[in-house]
Amino acid sequence: ENFKPAQVLNSLKWPDNHLTSNRKLHFSITKDNDDVHFEIDSLTGDLFLSKELDYETTSHFLLQVIVKDYNNNPPQNNTIFLSIDVEDQNDHSPCFQDDFVVIGIEENVPVGTLVYTFNAKDGDGGFLNSKIQYSLAMSNVGENPFLIHPSYGTLTTAFPLDREITHSVILTVSAADQAINLTDRRLDSLVAKIVILDINDNSPNFMSSPLSYVMEDVEVGFLVHSIIAKDRDEGRNGQVTYHILSGNENKAFVLDKITGLLTTAQLLDREIQERYSLTVMAIDDGSPALSATQVLTVIVLDVNDETPVFLKQLYETTVHENQDPGEFVIKVEAVDRDAGLNSLLQYEILPGIGYEKFEMNSDSGELITTASLDRETQEFFSIKGNSVKCSPLRSSTAQLYLTVLDENDHSPMFAKTHYQISVREDLEEGSAILDLFASDEDDGLNGEVTYSLVDNTFGAFAIDSVTGSIVTTKALDRETKSQYIFRAVASDCSTHLPRSTTVTVLIQDVNDNVPKFEQSYYKASVWEGQSPKTDIVQVFATDLDSGLNGETEYSILSGNENATFLIDSARGILATNTVLDHEDTSSYRFVETAASHRLVLLASDRGTPSLNSTATVLITVLDVNDNPPVFSSPEYHIHVKESIPVGSHLTEVSANDCDAGTNAEITYAIISGNDRGHFRLDGKTGSVDLVKTLDYEDTIKFTLIIQAT
Repeated sequence: ENFKPAQVLNSLKWPDNHLTSNRKLHFSITKDNDDVHFEIDSLTGDLFLSKELDYETTSHFLLQVIVKDYNNNPPQNNTIFLSIDVEDQNDHSPCFQDDFVVIGIEENVPVGTLVYTFNAKDGDGGFLNSKIQYSLAMSNVGENPFLIHPSYGTLTTAFPLDREITHSVILTVSAADQAINLTDRRLDSLVAKIVILDINDNSPNFMSSPLSYVMEDVEVGFLVHSIIAKDRDEGRNGQVTYHILSGNENKAFVLDKITGLLTTAQLLDREIQERYSLTVMAIDDGSPALSATQVLTVIVLDVNDETPVFLKQLYETTVHENQDPGEFVIKVEAVDRDAGLNSLLQYEILPGIGYEKFEMNSDSGELITTASLDRETQEFFSIKGNSVKCSPLRSSTAQLYLTVLDENDHSPMFAKTHYQISVREDLEEGSAILDLFASDEDDGLNGEVTYSLVDNTFGAFAIDSVTGSIVTTKALDRETKSQYIFRAVASDCSTHLPRSTTVTVLIQDVNDNVPKFEQSYYKASVWEGQSPKTDIVQVFATDLDSGLNGETEYSILSGNENATFLIDSARGILATNTVLDHEDTSSYRFVETAASHRLVLLASDRGTPSLNSTATVLITVLDVNDNPPVFSSPEYHIHVKESIPVGSHLTEVSANDCDAGTNAEITYAIISGNDRGHFRLDGKTGSVDLVKTLDYEDTIKFTLIIQAT
């Protein structure tokens, strides 16, 4: 049936004895309807498929072929019947009517019970192509409790079923045809859910405890016990109800048959009945019903209706500080009128300030310390003791008042380990400069503090042993000692090493010292003609004071009216302010007492009020040869007689030089007019003497040019 159209199936041949080389034949198929699957070549007789075949629609064809022979006249027709069988191909898959089915079966059916019959259809016509074989696969984990017949598709139980173990099974059922060629086989599958239906095959099982306790003072309706029973069946088979069969003759309890809650129906009295034994039944709603019983014991507990009482409401005692933990403090006692466990008392201390430092023996009531006590931290403890009994809680309290006794376990402590103060050096003797205070946490005599000084104060200070006040004992002088460092000690009556603090006293300066020059008289020199601001000399003055009181400023007090000099106010450097001329002023004096042409050099501090001192400075202006000699007269006229004897003194010339020293030493010489040697000039004195006789008739006038060098 899978033969493709246009392919030649067969060829019709004319018998050989009829064949001639020129025989003309015409082939045709008689068509009874329009659904024609075959065609024939009219000239060759080749038969071919013109339309696809379907075995399942038509499996056999009978064709009437007309052969017309044109060699005869008239042409002769011959009829041939051609039978064609269509072979089946596996072109249809098995098919289930549903993709998913749900099947229910009771859990108590015997092994081999028919559960369901699966029926798959296959549209192929061939036997093997349409023959179906069934198979089974289980989706659940575990052993498959079902079997399927491979040929009939019947599903049966293979093992006993138990819904309480397996509620349902998911199966995949496959149907495959049996085509000869394995690769051509086709299959289909469906999913079947097998639901295991419950049968009442389980009795209720009690899960709750068979023992319960209840206090005797509970109210009516109080929940005593919750009875719980489980039934593994489902639906009505697993629905459990509860009933009291016996033990409740006095109607003391009520049991809710649905919830299983057991409550009191009347007030209980332990002294009348201490124990109840109730036979309880749990029954399911199956048919037939299954049940189970349990004996529930209800114990009525005693109520503690008496309160313990302490023998005293207030306990007072003392305890020493610094004792080791575990020190006995006091014992308290209480009584209770109840009996048995209800009369057993437990002692305890209630939370409060400092209660953690104590511990009470819960059985004996003895109070001991759990830590070493420190009176300086807490001197008094007010503690509440409690006597307790339980079920229900009943208690009473008593007050414990504890006083911690002091021991001398603290040394006096200064607020600081170091004190530093500043005082003026002009402070009067006996002035208080510092009040020290040391605290001692001890009590009474143990806390009384005595003060003393242990280091050398050079006789300058003393301390009041009671008040701790430090006072001066003599006049202070910062320039002699600018600071004092000593220790002050605070001690109590104990033998413990006393505590000390360091006191530093800084002496503040008072301007009580004048600046003092290193020299009261200075000598200095400077060349004339130097440019202004030329340093001449540096003077130094020291002031023993400090700060501004010791800072020195320099100035020229007097003798400097023309501002010839200036001085650096900070460094004391004296310098020229103008160009000096030796010939103008040979010396300048700076003296303490103002005299004519004298100046004063002043050193002042910056204190309030300012103090100062003076010094004398003699400055010599050194000469520079900057002036020529000048004759006292530009011309000298001398008249002498010609008869004056040789050796006579004629005159004396004189020149003056403003310079000093060797620069002012003058030498005289005749540079012209004495060609014939009539005259002699003394080079040192300027004296002119006649050394040769004069002759008026020879020479009336001599003109001598004299040079002063």
